[in-house]
Amino acid sequence: MEIQAITNGGLVHKQVFLGHPSNASGSQDREEDSVSISYPATEVVGHGSFGVVFTTQINETGHRVAIKKVLQDRRFKNRELEIMKQLIHPQVVDLKYYFYETDPQGEVYLNLILEYMPQSLYQRLRHFVTQRSNMPRIEIKFYIYQLAKCLNYLHTHAKVCHRDIKPQNLLVDPQTFALKLCDFGSAKQLKPSEPNVSYICSRYYRAPELIFGATNYTVQIDIWSSGCVMAELILGQPMFPGESGIDQLVEIIKILGTPTKQEICSMNPNYMEHKFPQIRPIPLAKVFKREDDETIQFLSDMLRYDPTERFNALQCLCSPYFDELRQTDGQDPEVASVVQNLNLMDFSDQLEFDSLTLEESQAVKQRLLS
Repeated sequence: MEIQAITNGGLVHKQVFLGHPSNASGSQDREEDSVSISYPATEVVGHGSFGVVFTTQINETGHRVAIKKVLQDRRFKNRELEIMKQLIHPQVVDLKYYFYETDPQGEVYLNLILEYMPQSLYQRLRHFVTQRSNMPRIEIKFYIYQLAKCLNYLHTHAKVCHRDIKPQNLLVDPQTFALKLCDFGSAKQLKPSEPNVSYICSRYYRAPELIFGATNYTVQIDIWSSGCVMAELILGQPMFPGESGIDQLVEIIKILGTPTKQEICSMNPNYMEHKFPQIRPIPLAKVFKREDDETIQFLSDMLRYDPTERFNALQCLCSPYFDELRQTDGQDPEVASVVQNLNLMDFSDQLEFDSLTLEESQAVKQRLLS
């Protein structure tokens, strides 16, 4: 379908589709209803391998939005669009509308009109690095908690693996400390019966099972990436800055030590290639010298070689590392205000606990809300 822009005095008029169609008629095949919107001519705010991002404001709603423009391959259904239409969660950047347009050369572009956030977590971290200061530890805790909430929803309810968790794909508002995950261009609903490409995820955040060439990996690759993000926020620089795929593994081994045969088997049972020199791990307490025991343990739980031993998103949420956010007695008023304003302790049975038994759900709720 082609929907062209009509410009008039700097104002753009579009016929667009709703990001979350209601399918009121009950038919799964019917074309979504379209609506008319208008906005001032846009300004480019970012470029990437995917395309271009613009920002503007929708006249009809007053909402500030980002417009992600992506070249379409006519042969494939856009997985990002199909996934984003399904996702509704406070920690996922919301898809407001989408539309297609065709350029003079006949190339088709998909435009995703998304909820606007002021900056990326990468930009936020650079702010502290350029000032030669550290990101406040409580700010890190707010962001990582919201990321864990997001991944618990994605992994257990939506059954989606993001596959590209990194600071550039985490959007934040430093005024409120809100965090939202964006860019689902690499995301996929993983199925045990279907192999997946192992060359996925940005290098510094790539889980070791991917480097070992696994094609039957799980959503646990997102947890490893999240641990790398948290480590980077603390250190002010990437924890494992590999210059190539195999160098990435070298960087990991230099800190975590050589994986055992059992750990290699858990990452990829078919891996037969290299024999590694035996490197002893460096205690994380020596890497993160200023951090408390709960922080060190939490990082250790996210950065395990064996994906089945690595914390899942719900275990992350339950970690003692986040107890400071759960306190009701003697909590810092500013922390309490952020927790309340962002509804950090609000959970939905349908969105967050629907994969648990009643007993498991009750036990988890007691831990999360105590």
